[in-house]
Amino acid sequence: MILMDGKALAEKIYTELHEEVSKSAKKYRLAVILVGENAVIEKFVEKKKKIGEHIGVDVRVYHFPESISATELRKRIAEIVHEEKNSGVIIQLPLPSHIEKQSILNAVVPEKDVDVLSARAVGNFSVGKSRVAPTVVGAIQELFREYKIDVKGKTVAILGAGALVGKPVATWILKESSVVTVITEETKNPEGILRGADIIISGIGKPGYITGDMVKDGVVVVDAGTSESEGKIRGDVDFDSVSKKASYLTPVPGGIGPLTVAMIFKNLLALARR
Repeated sequence: MILMDGKALAEKIYTELHEEVSKSAKKYRLAVILVGENAVIEKFVEKKKKIGEHIGVDVRVYHFPESISATELRKRIAEIVHEEKNSGVIIQLPLPSHIEKQSILNAVVPEKDVDVLSARAVGNFSVGKSRVAPTVVGAIQELFREYKIDVKGKTVAILGAGALVGKPVATWILKESSVVTVITEETKNPEGILRGADIIISGIGKPGYITGDMVKDGVVVVDAGTSESEGKIRGDVDFDSVSKKASYLTPVPGGIGPLTVAMIFKNLLALARR
């Protein structure tokens, strides 16, 4: 079994981005919209700032109180999006419960949507008109290129149909002329589908859900689901049992997570080149 090291690959991408930024006369800035107080999220944002410093990208955080109304937030985001110095904009999730998430995500124009989460950006990606891929899709594409894994003609099972993992990954895989099944809670016989899959990509956030008896020998498994269990970050895969049968497997942490962050910065530069 080969462990797909997302952390090492992310560092490789940062080195390439640093070289590009250092050779460019252009100044890059990532605007991060942060609403409310959350120590875990703020720590995550701080990590992005440090990465930005490392590669030469200014990361500017716009912090708003949790009490802000959706109307006021959209107004402020519109101002931030149209500020020329901001090369790209991300809405740091989650948002407070009184704010409708998609309407806020839609306030970011596709030309600056590095996460590819606004309705227009998602639509552009779906029809092949986007310069960049959603960050999880980009992360998986980078891994597959690095480890020479071809999805064409493969049977692929995707666990979950969420906006961050399942839907965008399914959209990408379908373009590759592969056989794709998206497994949701309503899917009958999910274990049988998983056992027949050449590639499994999971993003359901259920720790240890996929076990060794649910996969076939030689399967490629991408674990994009993270959740906290007993004080530890865990993925959807029971690592010990699945690692005995998989040919390639991503760890949690250290797999898809670091690469999705790297893709934010890679997308930022790609959009800024326009």
